[in-house]
Amino acid sequence: MNLRWPVFVVVAGLAAGLGYQLYLQRSPQAEAPPPADEATPAPTLVEALPEVTLADRDGELRSLSDWPDRALIINFWATWCAPCRREIPLLQQIQRERGEDGFQVIGIAVDFRDKVLAYAEEMSIDYPLLIGEQEALDAAAAFGLDAIGFPFTVFTDRSHRVVAAHLGELEPAEAEVILAAVEGVDAGHLTPEQARADIETGLAALTHDST
Repeated sequence: MNLRWPVFVVVAGLAAGLGYQLYLQRSPQAEAPPPADEATPAPTLVEALPEVTLADRDGELRSLSDWPDRALIINFWATWCAPCRREIPLLQQIQRERGEDGFQVIGIAVDFRDKVLAYAEEMSIDYPLLIGEQEALDAAAAFGLDAIGFPFTVFTDRSHRVVAAHLGELEPAEAEVILAAVEGVDAGHLTPEQARADIETGLAALTHDST
């Protein structure tokens, strides 16, 4: 079953759609992507983790279901995307600090394999990466993300129910709000629907406090 959900935090400067981003990958001289269209409707996201299989850094096929009983943080990104690059240190910090709490960051790079491997080595990315071009676009579409810019992060609980989706660069305070709600779901204190409501309220409060 698919549900039309709110997408939390749209950040200016993102590409308007995944198809445009693939074009940028194939055009090394392309300029920075245009701002995201604020009128773009919220995506119709799936409720449960879809079957997604992509090659990892070693060229081995891995499925997102290979991390059972882990709350997943699935980050769609590309090496040419400036907001994607900026948020990688935060994702690494989350993996280091939250890994023992049952969270697992997984990066899905919609990019050329050689570029991803080089950048991952440069940045010492320490969480799993799945890599593809059209295959990674297909993975995004499996989540309902057929017209969304980068970066885009999907959060699941340990049962791999999709709890939240965040469009744009993830900030530390936003991550805390979302991860706390996911923990509430895993603890049985919240349903995924209640968690989404809490996230929306929490992120709105952050926006209010920053104005």
